[in-house]
Amino acid sequence: MRLRNNPKAKELIENHREIVLKTDEPFDLKNIFTNDQPLCIEIGMGKGDFIIEMAKRYPQINFIGIEKYDSVLVAALKKLISGEAIPNLRLMCFDATHLPDLFPAHSIEKIYLNFSDPWPKSKHDKRRLTYRSYLDIYKLLLKEDGDIEFKTDNRGLFEFSIVSMNQYPMNFKDICLDLHHSERYEDNIMTEYERKFSPFGPIYKIQANFR
Repeated sequence: MRLRNNPKAKELIENHREIVLKTDEPFDLKNIFTNDQPLCIEIGMGKGDFIIEMAKRYPQINFIGIEKYDSVLVAALKKLISGEAIPNLRLMCFDATHLPDLFPAHSIEKIYLNFSDPWPKSKHDKRRLTYRSYLDIYKLLLKEDGDIEFKTDNRGLFEFSIVSMNQYPMNFKDICLDLHHSERYEDNIMTEYERKFSPFGPIYKIQANFR
C-alpha cells in the first residue's frame, strides 16, 4: 500500500519537539524523561493507539513510540496534542535498523512489535522485524531478561517469527494462537489495526527473551 504524503507532517513535528524526539545524536535518557523509570518502546507504532494507552495505564514506566514514516507518526502526534499531557511518552520518527545509534546498550525493558508489515514474499524476508538481523538489534538494546512482545494477524509472519526466534535462540515465555478468545489476556490493549481486523481471524501473540 502506497503511503499518502502529508506535506505538513514535518512542520507539525518540528513545532512539537517536546513530544517528538530529535534523532541527530545519541540519547541521554535521563534528559528525555528526567527520571529513572523503566523504558519500553514500540517499533512501528502506526497511529499510536497502543502506546498512548500503555503510557496512560502505566505512568510508572516510560514509553517511546517509534514510526518510520512521518506521515503516519503525525496521526499519533495529533492525538497527543489534542488530549491531556502524558509526561512518560515520547515519539520518534526513525528506521529501526539504526536504533543502536541512538539508544544506550541494554537500556530497554521491553520491545513491542504490533502488526508489523509481513513482507509476504520470501525474497523480502530480511525486511521482517523478526528476522535475525533485527533480533541482533533487540538483543543489544534490551536489558538482561528484557522481553519482546509480538502480535500479528498474519499466520505466515507468526510462523516465520516462531522459527526465527527459536533458531536464534530465544526463550518463549508465552505463545498464544487466538489472543481474543483465550483466558489470561483481559488486559490486552488493542491497536487501531487490531480493532479493525480481529473479527476476521485469530490474533497471534509471542512473548520471548534472549537466552
